[in-house]
Amino acid sequence: MASHTIGIIVNGATGRIASTQHLANALIPIIDEGGLAHGDDRLVPRLLLTGRDAARLAAVARTHKLADWTTDLDAALADPAYPIFFDAAATQGRVAVLEKAIAAGKHVYCEKPLSPAAGQGLALLREARRRGVKHGVVEDKVHLPGLQKLAALTRGGALGRVVGFRLEFGWWVFDGSEQPCQRPSWNYRAGGGGIILDMYPHWRYVIETIVGRIVRVASSAWIATPERVDERGARYGVAVEDSAATLLELEGGAFGTIVSSWATRVRRDDLLTLQVDGSKGSAVAGLHRCHVQSTAQTPTIAHFPLACDFAAGVRDVAFADACHRSMRERTWIALPPAKEEDRR
Repeated sequence: MASHTIGIIVNGATGRIASTQHLANALIPIIDEGGLAHGDDRLVPRLLLTGRDAARLAAVARTHKLADWTTDLDAALADPAYPIFFDAAATQGRVAVLEKAIAAGKHVYCEKPLSPAAGQGLALLREARRRGVKHGVVEDKVHLPGLQKLAALTRGGALGRVVGFRLEFGWWVFDGSEQPCQRPSWNYRAGGGGIILDMYPHWRYVIETIVGRIVRVASSAWIATPERVDERGARYGVAVEDSAATLLELEGGAFGTIVSSWATRVRRDDLLTLQVDGSKGSAVAGLHRCHVQSTAQTPTIAHFPLACDFAAGVRDVAFADACHRSMRERTWIALPPAKEEDRR
Protein backbone atom coordinates (compact mmCIF):
# COMPACT_ATOMS: atom_id res chain seq x y z
CA MET A 1 0.00 0.00 0.00
CA ALA A 2 1.48 3.31 -1.13
CA SER A 3 1.16 6.49 0.88
CA HIS A 4 0.62 9.84 -0.86
CA THR A 5 0.88 13.26 0.77
CA ILE A 6 -1.72 15.87 -0.18
CA GLY A 7 -1.00 19.46 0.79
CA ILE A 8 -3.87 21.55 2.21
CA ILE A 9 -3.77 25.22 3.19
CA VAL A 10 -6.15 25.81 6.10
CA ASN A 11 -7.00 29.51 6.17
CA GLY A 12 -8.61 31.01 9.27
CA ALA A 13 -7.09 28.20 11.33
CA THR A 14 -7.44 30.04 14.65
CA GLY A 15 -11.22 30.40 14.38
CA ARG A 16 -13.61 28.14 16.29
CA ILE A 17 -14.93 26.33 13.21
CA ALA A 18 -11.50 25.59 11.73
CA SER A 19 -9.71 24.70 14.97
CA THR A 20 -12.44 22.41 16.32
CA GLN A 21 -14.58 21.06 13.49
CA HIS A 22 -12.00 20.81 10.74
CA LEU A 23 -8.71 20.33 12.57
CA ALA A 24 -9.46 18.61 15.89
CA ASN A 25 -12.45 16.57 14.64
CA ALA A 26 -11.45 15.75 11.05
CA LEU A 27 -8.02 16.43 9.59
CA ILE A 28 -5.90 15.65 12.66
CA PRO A 29 -7.65 12.29 13.32
CA ILE A 30 -7.14 11.38 9.65
CA ILE A 31 -3.43 12.16 9.98
CA ASP A 32 -3.19 10.20 13.25
CA GLU A 33 -4.81 7.18 11.57
CA GLY A 34 -2.18 7.20 8.85
CA GLY A 35 -4.28 8.88 6.20
CA LEU A 36 -7.47 8.21 4.29
CA ALA A 37 -7.83 4.91 2.44
CA HIS A 38 -8.14 5.37 -1.33
CA GLY A 39 -8.27 2.04 -3.09
CA ASP A 40 -5.02 0.30 -2.24
CA ASP A 41 -3.33 3.57 -1.33
CA ARG A 42 -3.59 6.07 1.50
CA LEU A 43 -3.85 9.85 1.23
CA VAL A 44 -2.13 11.67 4.10
CA PRO A 45 -2.94 15.37 4.58
CA ARG A 46 -0.03 17.77 5.02
CA LEU A 47 -1.35 20.97 6.54
CA LEU A 48 -0.22 24.57 6.28
CA LEU A 49 -2.09 26.82 8.71
CA THR A 50 -2.67 30.45 7.71
CA GLY A 51 -4.19 33.41 9.53
CA ARG A 52 -3.51 36.97 10.69
CA ASP A 53 -2.35 36.42 14.29
CA ALA A 54 1.07 34.78 14.56
CA ALA A 55 0.81 34.01 18.29
CA ARG A 56 -2.57 32.33 17.95
CA LEU A 57 -1.46 30.41 14.85
CA ALA A 58 1.60 29.13 16.70
CA ALA A 59 -0.60 28.02 19.60
CA VAL A 60 -2.98 26.10 17.31
CA ALA A 61 -0.04 24.48 15.55
CA ARG A 62 1.46 23.38 18.88
CA THR A 63 -1.86 21.98 20.05
CA HIS A 64 -2.09 19.76 17.00
CA LYS A 65 1.67 19.05 16.69
CA LEU A 66 1.89 20.76 13.30
CA ALA A 67 5.10 22.34 12.09
CA ASP A 68 3.91 24.56 9.26
CA TRP A 69 2.06 27.86 9.65
CA THR A 70 2.35 31.38 8.26
CA THR A 71 0.66 34.78 8.27
CA ASP A 72 1.75 35.33 4.65
CA LEU A 73 -1.21 34.09 2.63
CA ASP A 74 0.34 35.09 -0.71
CA ALA A 75 3.44 32.99 0.01
CA ALA A 76 1.26 30.04 0.99
CA LEU A 77 -0.73 30.30 -2.24
CA ALA A 78 2.50 30.40 -4.25
CA ASP A 79 3.73 27.12 -2.71
CA PRO A 80 3.15 24.23 -5.17
CA ALA A 81 3.37 21.69 -2.33
CA TYR A 82 -0.16 22.70 -1.28
CA PRO A 83 -2.60 22.27 -4.20
CA ILE A 84 -5.74 22.57 -2.05
CA PHE A 85 -6.95 25.75 -0.34
CA PHE A 86 -9.58 25.58 2.40
CA ASP A 87 -11.09 28.78 3.81
CA ALA A 88 -12.82 28.92 7.20
CA ALA A 89 -12.08 32.57 7.99
CA ALA A 90 -14.69 35.31 8.45
CA THR A 91 -17.41 35.48 5.79
CA GLN A 92 -16.78 39.11 4.82
CA GLY A 93 -13.29 38.29 3.53
CA ARG A 94 -14.14 35.03 1.77
CA VAL A 95 -14.69 36.26 -1.78
CA ALA A 96 -11.32 38.03 -1.91
CA VAL A 97 -9.29 35.07 -0.61
CA LEU A 98 -11.11 32.59 -2.86
CA GLU A 99 -10.41 34.82 -5.86
CA LYS A 100 -6.73 34.75 -4.91
CA ALA A 101 -6.69 31.00 -4.44
CA ILE A 102 -8.43 30.33 -7.76
CA ALA A 103 -6.06 32.71 -9.53
CA ALA A 104 -3.16 30.74 -8.01
CA GLY A 105 -4.56 27.55 -9.50
CA LYS A 106 -5.58 25.98 -6.19
CA HIS A 107 -8.49 23.61 -5.82
CA VAL A 108 -10.82 25.39 -3.41
CA TYR A 109 -13.09 24.26 -0.59
CA CYS A 110 -14.69 26.63 1.90
CA GLU A 111 -17.06 27.01 4.79
CA LYS A 112 -20.54 28.28 4.06
CA PRO A 113 -21.69 30.77 3.05
CA LEU A 114 -19.74 30.82 -0.20
CA SER A 115 -20.21 34.59 -0.41
CA PRO A 116 -22.26 37.41 1.12
CA ALA A 117 -24.43 37.58 -2.03
CA ALA A 118 -25.41 35.01 -4.66
CA GLY A 119 -24.07 37.14 -7.51
CA GLN A 120 -20.58 37.08 -5.98
CA GLY A 121 -20.81 33.31 -5.57
CA LEU A 122 -21.82 32.89 -9.21
CA ALA A 123 -18.77 34.88 -10.31
CA LEU A 124 -16.55 32.58 -8.21
CA LEU A 125 -18.20 29.50 -9.73
CA ARG A 126 -17.61 30.74 -13.28
CA GLU A 127 -13.98 31.63 -12.56
CA ALA A 128 -13.29 28.24 -10.94
CA ARG A 129 -14.78 26.48 -13.96
CA ARG A 130 -12.79 28.69 -16.33
CA ARG A 131 -9.57 27.88 -14.48
CA GLY A 132 -10.40 24.18 -14.36
CA VAL A 133 -10.02 23.85 -10.57
CA LYS A 134 -12.17 21.70 -8.33
CA HIS A 135 -14.45 23.57 -5.94
CA GLY A 136 -16.73 22.77 -3.02
CA VAL A 137 -18.60 24.20 -0.03
CA VAL A 138 -19.11 22.61 3.40
CA GLU A 139 -22.57 21.00 3.55
CA ASP A 140 -22.10 18.73 6.54
CA LYS A 141 -25.41 18.82 8.42
CA VAL A 142 -27.20 16.47 6.03
CA HIS A 143 -24.72 13.75 7.02
CA LEU A 144 -25.75 13.81 10.69
CA PRO A 145 -27.13 10.39 11.74
CA GLY A 146 -30.60 11.69 12.60
CA LEU A 147 -31.02 13.50 9.29
CA GLN A 148 -29.61 10.52 7.36
CA LYS A 149 -32.35 8.36 8.89
CA LEU A 150 -35.00 10.93 8.00
CA ALA A 151 -33.67 11.15 4.44
CA ALA A 152 -33.94 7.36 4.10
CA LEU A 153 -37.61 7.57 5.11
CA THR A 154 -38.49 10.32 2.64
CA ARG A 155 -36.50 8.80 -0.24
CA GLY A 156 -37.99 5.38 0.38
CA GLY A 157 -41.56 6.71 0.38
CA ALA A 158 -42.26 5.53 3.93
CA LEU A 159 -43.97 8.83 4.78
CA GLY A 160 -45.96 9.02 1.55
CA ARG A 161 -46.65 12.35 -0.10
CA VAL A 162 -45.10 15.17 1.94
CA VAL A 163 -47.77 17.58 3.17
CA GLY A 164 -45.69 19.79 5.45
CA PHE A 165 -42.50 20.19 7.46
CA ARG A 166 -41.08 22.22 10.33
CA LEU A 167 -37.41 23.02 10.99
CA GLU A 168 -36.50 24.52 14.36
CA PHE A 169 -33.00 25.58 15.37
CA GLY A 170 -31.48 27.69 18.09
CA TRP A 171 -29.56 28.15 21.29
CA TRP A 172 -28.74 31.01 23.61
CA VAL A 173 -25.67 33.04 22.64
CA PHE A 174 -24.52 35.13 25.61
CA ASP A 175 -24.14 38.86 25.02
CA GLY A 176 -20.65 38.87 26.54
CA SER A 177 -21.42 41.04 29.57
CA GLU A 178 -21.48 38.25 32.17
CA GLN A 179 -20.59 35.16 30.18
CA PRO A 180 -18.24 35.11 27.14
CA CYS A 181 -20.05 35.18 23.81
CA GLN A 182 -19.80 31.79 22.06
CA ARG A 183 -19.75 33.34 18.60
CA PRO A 184 -17.39 35.94 17.07
CA SER A 185 -18.50 39.56 17.05
CA TRP A 186 -18.35 39.78 13.24
CA ASN A 187 -21.33 37.41 13.24
CA TYR A 188 -23.45 40.34 14.50
CA ARG A 189 -22.11 43.06 12.23
CA ALA A 190 -23.12 44.15 8.74
CA GLY A 191 -21.16 42.81 5.79
CA GLY A 192 -21.28 39.10 6.53
CA GLY A 193 -23.12 38.57 9.79
CA GLY A 194 -26.67 37.60 10.70
CA ILE A 195 -28.40 34.30 11.32
CA ILE A 196 -29.92 34.14 7.82
CA LEU A 197 -26.61 34.32 5.95
CA ASP A 198 -24.90 32.14 8.55
CA MET A 199 -27.46 29.34 9.03
CA TYR A 200 -29.91 29.41 6.10
CA PRO A 201 -27.33 28.00 3.65
CA HIS A 202 -27.45 24.88 5.86
CA TRP A 203 -31.24 24.82 5.85
CA ARG A 204 -31.37 25.12 2.05
CA TYR A 205 -29.47 21.91 1.36
CA VAL A 206 -31.03 20.05 4.30
CA ILE A 207 -34.57 20.81 3.09
CA GLU A 208 -33.89 20.24 -0.61
CA THR A 209 -32.01 16.98 0.07
CA ILE A 210 -34.57 15.51 2.47
CA VAL A 211 -37.93 17.11 1.69
CA GLY A 212 -38.08 18.80 -1.72
CA ARG A 213 -37.04 21.73 -3.90
CA ILE A 214 -37.87 25.20 -2.56
CA VAL A 215 -39.81 27.35 -5.03
CA ARG A 216 -40.71 30.45 -2.98
CA VAL A 217 -40.30 31.93 0.49
CA ALA A 218 -41.74 34.59 2.79
CA SER A 219 -39.45 35.63 5.63
CA SER A 220 -39.11 38.00 8.57
CA ALA A 221 -36.22 38.62 10.96
CA TRP A 222 -35.44 40.68 14.04
CA ILE A 223 -32.76 41.57 16.59
CA ALA A 224 -33.51 40.01 19.97
CA THR A 225 -30.27 41.12 21.67
CA PRO A 226 -29.47 44.67 20.47
CA GLU A 227 -26.16 45.15 22.29
CA ARG A 228 -23.21 42.81 22.80
CA VAL A 229 -19.60 42.85 24.05
CA ASP A 230 -16.84 41.99 21.58
CA GLU A 231 -13.58 40.07 22.02
CA ARG A 232 -11.79 43.16 23.38
CA GLY A 233 -14.48 43.87 25.96
CA ALA A 234 -16.00 46.81 24.06
CA ARG A 235 -19.77 47.17 23.77
CA TYR A 236 -21.23 47.44 20.27
CA GLY A 237 -24.67 47.66 18.70
CA VAL A 238 -25.87 44.58 16.84
CA ALA A 239 -26.50 45.52 13.21
CA VAL A 240 -27.98 42.29 11.83
CA GLU A 241 -30.69 39.82 12.79
CA ASP A 242 -30.16 37.10 15.39
CA SER A 243 -33.62 35.52 14.93
CA ALA A 244 -35.68 34.69 11.85
CA ALA A 245 -38.88 32.95 10.76
CA THR A 246 -39.62 31.76 7.23
CA LEU A 247 -42.55 30.19 5.39
CA LEU A 248 -41.56 28.06 2.39
CA GLU A 249 -43.42 26.45 -0.50
CA LEU A 250 -41.91 23.36 -2.11
CA GLU A 251 -42.23 21.98 -5.58
CA GLY A 252 -45.33 19.81 -5.39
CA GLY A 253 -47.25 22.25 -3.21
CA ALA A 254 -46.20 21.33 0.33
CA PHE A 255 -45.53 24.16 2.77
CA GLY A 256 -43.17 24.31 5.73
CA THR A 257 -41.58 26.65 8.25
CA ILE A 258 -38.13 27.52 9.54
CA VAL A 259 -37.66 29.18 12.92
CA SER A 260 -34.05 29.96 13.89
CA SER A 261 -32.70 31.99 16.81
CA TRP A 262 -29.54 32.70 18.77
CA ALA A 263 -31.77 34.04 21.55
CA THR A 264 -33.67 30.96 22.69
CA ARG A 265 -33.05 28.48 25.49
CA VAL A 266 -33.49 24.98 24.16
CA ARG A 267 -36.20 22.70 25.49
CA ARG A 268 -36.72 20.18 22.73
CA ASP A 269 -35.02 17.01 21.55
CA ASP A 270 -32.00 18.79 20.05
CA LEU A 271 -30.49 22.10 18.93
CA LEU A 272 -31.85 21.26 15.47
CA THR A 273 -35.04 19.33 14.78
CA LEU A 274 -36.75 18.68 11.46
CA GLN A 275 -40.26 17.22 11.36
CA VAL A 276 -41.75 15.97 8.09
CA ASP A 277 -45.44 15.09 7.84
CA GLY A 278 -46.66 12.85 5.04
CA SER A 279 -49.81 11.12 3.90
CA LYS A 280 -48.57 7.78 5.31
CA GLY A 281 -46.80 8.96 8.44
CA SER A 282 -44.66 11.54 10.19
CA ALA A 283 -41.08 11.64 11.41
CA VAL A 284 -38.98 14.04 13.44
CA ALA A 285 -35.18 13.99 13.46
CA GLY A 286 -32.53 15.61 15.61
CA LEU A 287 -28.77 15.42 15.26
CA HIS A 288 -28.57 11.71 16.07
CA ARG A 289 -32.04 10.20 16.45
CA CYS A 290 -35.15 9.96 14.27
CA HIS A 291 -38.63 9.07 15.53
CA VAL A 292 -41.29 7.89 13.11
CA GLN A 293 -45.02 7.23 13.39
CA SER A 294 -46.97 5.69 10.53
CA THR A 295 -50.71 6.00 9.97
CA ALA A 296 -51.16 2.45 11.27
CA GLN A 297 -49.23 3.30 14.45
CA THR A 298 -51.32 6.36 15.25
CA PRO A 299 -52.92 5.76 18.68
CA THR A 300 -56.68 5.24 18.71
CA ILE A 301 -58.91 5.02 21.80
CA ALA A 302 -62.10 2.99 22.21
CA HIS A 303 -65.34 4.73 23.22
CA PHE A 304 -65.65 5.95 26.79
CA PRO A 305 -67.82 8.58 28.48
CA LEU A 306 -66.51 12.07 27.75
CA ALA A 307 -65.91 14.05 30.94
CA CYS A 308 -66.39 17.41 29.19
CA ASP A 309 -69.84 16.75 27.76
CA PHE A 310 -72.72 19.27 27.49
CA ALA A 311 -73.46 18.85 31.20
CA ALA A 312 -69.99 20.17 31.95
CA GLY A 313 -70.53 22.94 29.40
CA VAL A 314 -73.77 23.96 31.16
CA ARG A 315 -71.90 24.29 34.46
CA ASP A 316 -69.22 26.39 32.72
CA VAL A 317 -71.86 28.88 31.63
CA ALA A 318 -73.63 28.73 35.01
CA PHE A 319 -70.37 29.85 36.61
CA ALA A 320 -70.16 32.82 34.23
CA ASP A 321 -73.86 33.65 34.88
CA ALA A 322 -73.26 33.61 38.65
CA CYS A 323 -70.29 35.98 38.26
CA HIS A 324 -72.36 38.42 36.19
CA ARG A 325 -75.24 38.27 38.69
CA SER A 326 -72.85 38.90 41.60
CA MET A 327 -71.49 41.98 39.81
CA ARG A 328 -75.00 43.35 39.29
CA GLU A 329 -76.29 42.57 42.79
CA ARG A 330 -73.02 43.17 44.66
CA THR A 331 -73.44 40.03 46.75
CA TRP A 332 -72.35 36.40 46.96
CA ILE A 333 -74.14 34.09 44.51
CA ALA A 334 -74.29 30.38 45.25
CA LEU A 335 -73.23 27.89 42.58
CA PRO A 336 -75.24 24.76 43.45
CA PRO A 337 -74.21 21.32 42.19
CA ALA A 338 -75.79 20.13 38.97
CA LYS A 339 -79.02 18.19 39.26
CA GLU A 340 -78.64 14.43 39.17
CA GLU A 341 -80.62 14.08 35.93
CA ASP A 342 -78.38 16.69 34.27
CA ARG A 343 -75.25 14.74 35.20
CA ARG A 344 -76.41 11.51 33.53
